[in-house]
Amino acid sequence: MSLTEKEIVFVGGKGGVGKSTTASALALLSSAEGRKTLLVSTDPAHNTGDIFNKHIGGAPVNVSENLDALEIDPETETERYIDSVRSNIRHTVHSGMMEEVNRQLDTAKASPGADEAAMFDKLISLILEERQSYDRLVIDTAPTGHTIRLLSLPELMGVWIEGLLKKRKKTNENYSRLLHDGEPIEDPIYEVLLERQERFKKARDILLNPEITGFVFVLNPERLPVLETKKALTLLNQYDLHVETLVVNKVLPDDADGSFLAERRKHEHTYLDLIEETFPHQKRIIIPLQPHDISDLEKLKLFSRSLKEES
Repeated sequence: MSLTEKEIVFVGGKGGVGKSTTASALALLSSAEGRKTLLVSTDPAHNTGDIFNKHIGGAPVNVSENLDALEIDPETETERYIDSVRSNIRHTVHSGMMEEVNRQLDTAKASPGADEAAMFDKLISLILEERQSYDRLVIDTAPTGHTIRLLSLPELMGVWIEGLLKKRKKTNENYSRLLHDGEPIEDPIYEVLLERQERFKKARDILLNPEITGFVFVLNPERLPVLETKKALTLLNQYDLHVETLVVNKVLPDDADGSFLAERRKHEHTYLDLIEETFPHQKRIIIPLQPHDISDLEKLKLFSRSLKEES
């Protein structure tokens, strides 16, 4: 199945290789084919608004015909996520404990990983609910390390919640035997955990379905991007997330002349051969180095044509 036929496309890669440009071009290509498309940036250093020369926030904004975009702000999402947890807990603990609960939640808000958990929660909402309003989601992720953590969270959070549910169920059974003559007791926290487990499972099933979801990595024909991409694909394979397509960006065009560029081209061919050898199972889309920055819609359209011609 072609990359442009997937309902959800994740675009990852090392910082500075042209990841946001590629994601934006893919989204534009999708919208030009008549599909209502949502471009989502999860990268804290958002570039989407700069590419389309529009202010883009946490709600979908129209940036072109059939194309909306949004930029997920980790701080805002963390605040919203902690508030939702606070709201759930408020109905399950004694009012006298809420002060301590609030203190713990405020501490959790600043803890490592809180923004990724919140980002993941938002991503699940987009995949499960927002997707119903669009034909395609194109997701521009943060640089590689963040991408790995984000995409591995369905598996990790699923295992974590399963453990919590087992412990909670055992505690409820013991409590029921001791104080309620074996009668089952209501446990709102258990129900909340069960609901979240179901959402994680649905999101994971969608991410693992190659008919629905595709993964693209962007790299340049240079040593570090090749090495980083190799590590990323190895890690993602461990979670059954398989990258099918590589976009090799900023390759010197054949008509670039001069002795300096001729020498550079020899150097570049070494890494193009290495990419072919290292990633034999991935489709490779070669994008030539552009003579200008991708700074407006017309230049982005030209860039997207290169993707279309190669896909």
